[in-house]
Amino acid sequence: MSSEAGREIPEGMNPDARENWPSTDLISSWLGDAEIDFEFRPGEASPVHAEDPEAVAAARRFRDVLGRFASGVTVVTATSGGEPVGMTCQSFSSVSLDPPLVLFVPAKTSRAWPLIQRSGRFCVNFLGVDQAEVSNIMASRGVDKFADVKWQPSEATGSPMLDGILGYVDCTIYAVHEAGDHYVVIGRVLDLAMTDAEDPLLFFRGQYTTTDG
Repeated sequence: MSSEAGREIPEGMNPDARENWPSTDLISSWLGDAEIDFEFRPGEASPVHAEDPEAVAAARRFRDVLGRFASGVTVVTATSGGEPVGMTCQSFSSVSLDPPLVLFVPAKTSRAWPLIQRSGRFCVNFLGVDQAEVSNIMASRGVDKFADVKWQPSEATGSPMLDGILGYVDCTIYAVHEAGDHYVVIGRVLDLAMTDAEDPLLFFRGQYTTTDG
């Protein structure tokens, strides 16, 4: 039996999802081999061997180079145990048109991901240029993230859909892969829409930016 075939299916995931998992080679080509945090999302980092100067230098270079890739900023939400859950996430991507699949990559240290996993569904909210504060709130720990954030339940999954976003994709969990110090979470899109907002919130070289620079 292969290591993938023997892997336990996470709670909330379709039991037949493993048949549709992307190949290990495909996931590795997208992620690379480095087992350090490449996502750089605010408020969440993965440990590097601080006692090893070479590892620290390699991690710094990895961050600096990958930081040259400008990305949008999203908030991944769910409802778990009747309560809203959210996390800021840069590592989001489309995967497939048929079937419609997307992915995001939470750190193993994420407190929100186990709750999202338990719900079996999630909504990816694309943040607008004026939503840096929302991003910071959703990246923080030890606070009521939704106390001052306006939202409504999405139609397909009931996950929080935030006010002021550019668009969203509403998904069920399709597959989960372990990848170094992160998980690759693939979702099957049930519903999606865009709003009238046009300007995205971007993250570049370790800080927020806009299309105007």
